[in-house]
Amino acid sequence: MTIRILLADDHKVVRQGLKMFLGLEDDLEIVGEAANGQEAIDQARDLCPDVILMDLLMPEVSGIQAIVEIRRSMPDIEVIALTSVLEDQAVYDAMRAGAIGYLLKDTEPEELNAAIRAAAAGQVQLSPRVAQRLMQEVHAPDNPEELTPREQDVLQLLAQGLSNREIAAALVIGEKTVKTHVSNILAKLGVPSRTQAALYAIRQGMVPEPGSGDL
Repeated sequence: MTIRILLADDHKVVRQGLKMFLGLEDDLEIVGEAANGQEAIDQARDLCPDVILMDLLMPEVSGIQAIVEIRRSMPDIEVIALTSVLEDQAVYDAMRAGAIGYLLKDTEPEELNAAIRAAAAGQVQLSPRVAQRLMQEVHAPDNPEELTPREQDVLQLLAQGLSNREIAAALVIGEKTVKTHVSNILAKLGVPSRTQAALYAIRQGMVPEPGSGDL
């Protein structure tokens, strides 16, 4: 399956560089580009990409604001924050907005490719250090709507880092059914992304808090 990608960055040279090496991958397709946050929102609505690579520092509408709008109105689109800013507050803001991942622009191509594929599959990947920091800042409502037993099963597997396909196989259900359960889980918990749902599951003791390796 081809993963459709929208590039959102105000620097043309960055977009060109991303197009160059992402274009080498047979399963990745660049379907559009945006030079500011408003263009990213408009292009997301028109093109319905699977994944957006979003710079956070952009004119007109910031990357953070764009992520909020895209996740609110187009929740099936996953967003990876791709930025030169490495600050705790920027990470927190991006995750609160609904980004499923956060990468620096000097990330190795292989790591970026893997992150895109993971995002498209609905796979949450967090290092223990990042997870522990985020749990202190990202919070679900104190009294969220109760999850059904099957939704709890899906959330537990999601928080363990399984992709939609792997969750479907483990529970013997279809991938579309998994996506429906995930959408219901996000709505009930009042969070915009799988990442925050996974952090909620960790905080509730549904899965062990990561201590070593990736989540």
